[in-house]
Amino acid sequence: MTHTPHRLEVENISIAYGDKKVLNDVSFQVPHGARIAVVGPNGAGKSTLFKALVGLLPLQSGHILIHGLPLGDHKDCVAYIPQREEVDWRFPVTVDDVVMMGRFNTRGWFARPNQADREAVKRSLHEMSIANLATTSISDLSGGQQQRVFLARALAQEPHILLMDEPFTGVDVTTQEATLDLLDRLRERKVTAIISTHDLNLAASRFDAVLLINRRVVAYGEPKEALKQENLKLAFGNSLLVTENGALLVDECCPPGEEHHHETEANGLYD
Repeated sequence: MTHTPHRLEVENISIAYGDKKVLNDVSFQVPHGARIAVVGPNGAGKSTLFKALVGLLPLQSGHILIHGLPLGDHKDCVAYIPQREEVDWRFPVTVDDVVMMGRFNTRGWFARPNQADREAVKRSLHEMSIANLATTSISDLSGGQQQRVFLARALAQEPHILLMDEPFTGVDVTTQEATLDLLDRLRERKVTAIISTHDLNLAASRFDAVLLINRRVVAYGEPKEALKQENLKLAFGNSLLVTENGALLVDECCPPGEEHHHETEANGLYD
């Protein structure tokens, strides 16, 4: 295999639902251990991109390479944490059961867990401070606890790449900080992390690079370059509001009826 400095390479991918193209000619590369924020309005294709990166959606065109190999050659290399609302939390399983699912690609769906599996699950539960919830039904968890269970499952998988779709939405500050702390520890382990978020200030302050998309790549690079005002306007269009003092507000991120905006610094995050 030819050596590549990039853990993930996305080359000119397009994805469509029927006749509707959701992603159009998207390309970017992610180096080892980087932390990337994926930013864009609702309907920009962020969730579609993540599902494509784990093979849940077919590509209309283009290629995805992990460690220089086509998608699918690595069984347990990528861990994916979807948005919490995509999960049926009424399913009758315990926290321990969910975290053990992170070991399926290692041992197979029908093989009994071995000692290494049980130790990996135990470590992951402790790392996310939810060992006391191991026998709790997932239907009894709070939103923050659900997030920690997802993170523990991903840790148990021992991935090289972690994908997280809107992990900071609907969780308390403590859970958000626990998630960011985990990302810091994963950086030390050279785990690549790609996270979608509507929080522009968070993307600017806690990530190495920002992928700004709206069905195509609007900008990709260091936050101060990607989050310039002209790029934000291209990505968010009419949902980018300029206040009297020059601050920018993105007000498309929230469900109808919610009065909650994410404010950036004056004149955009970066001029």
